[in-house]
Amino acid sequence: MSPLPSLPSWATWWQRPFPDANTLLLHGRQPALVDSGFVGHAEETAAWAREHAGAIGLVVNTHWHSDHVGGNALLQARGAAVAAGAPEAEAISRRDPGCCSAEYLDQPVAPYTVDVSLDDGQVLRLGDTDWEVVRTPGHTPGHVALWQPEERLLVVGDALSDYDVGWVNLALDGPEATTTALDSLTRMADLSPRVILPSHGAVPADPGAAFAAARRRAQRLADDPEGAVWYGARRIFAFALMIRDGIPADEVEAYLQARAWLTDAARLLDVTPEALATELVTTMRGSGAVILRDGRLFASTDHTPVATESLRVPYPRAWPAAAPG
Repeated sequence: MSPLPSLPSWATWWQRPFPDANTLLLHGRQPALVDSGFVGHAEETAAWAREHAGAIGLVVNTHWHSDHVGGNALLQARGAAVAAGAPEAEAISRRDPGCCSAEYLDQPVAPYTVDVSLDDGQVLRLGDTDWEVVRTPGHTPGHVALWQPEERLLVVGDALSDYDVGWVNLALDGPEATTTALDSLTRMADLSPRVILPSHGAVPADPGAAFAAARRRAQRLADDPEGAVWYGARRIFAFALMIRDGIPADEVEAYLQARAWLTDAARLLDVTPEALATELVTTMRGSGAVILRDGRLFASTDHTPVATESLRVPYPRAWPAAAPG
């Protein structure tokens, strides 16, 4: 087995279990954080960052899903600015109801604003080093990667990991989303990074092999749209179980049928929401991805518990208006 690649002294990596994304801390005169975890662990994120670097000056989000932006509001209240890819930054500023897909996915996000809108090729000073913004849409339309050319470090967000590729939302983003994600993987692989820093799982020991595997997986999703829909549904359902400490078995199908994402998935699969909810629970229990314990269904993937009260934040449609920039 190849040894894991090393990081420079000015970078600290925090590999986190679900429901949090991994976090990168960049030290320097203005410490920066890349992704801020889930809202239920915002205090933990802020405390870790302060312990390792002091006051955080900037938070950069690879994209706006709940496990990447959950600490934004707290860190912003303590003085940090927030940067995000242009399409998502603009939607946050407008307070679009679909921000973060929070209501659509039923994944809570505390209200925040974006101070810096990021465009492709833009250079950001993070800590004491310069990073280039690389637009990598697919998993979300505003997804970005971050490239540090001297050390050849590449933050890839949810585009890939050693074991996975990001799911794509064919209902919201169209049938071309899988091809877009594949093109983004090719663009990142062409940078020939020395180190890939993914949002979930460990740092891959072999970046070339990780990209090759990811492109094979992404091609399968592009070739099999129904499989891509199922893949996303499984991921979203598992996350719902993680952040809610499970769901009572006799309530789970009603919960699923009430979700917009499941209704969209059922339409794409040409089945009823009721049939899809039943099949999703049955197949995930059969595969061992979901387990029954004391009358509740739980995700079997390792994850950190979330306090129920931390989920009580408003959907973006009820967020207060953003202050004028």
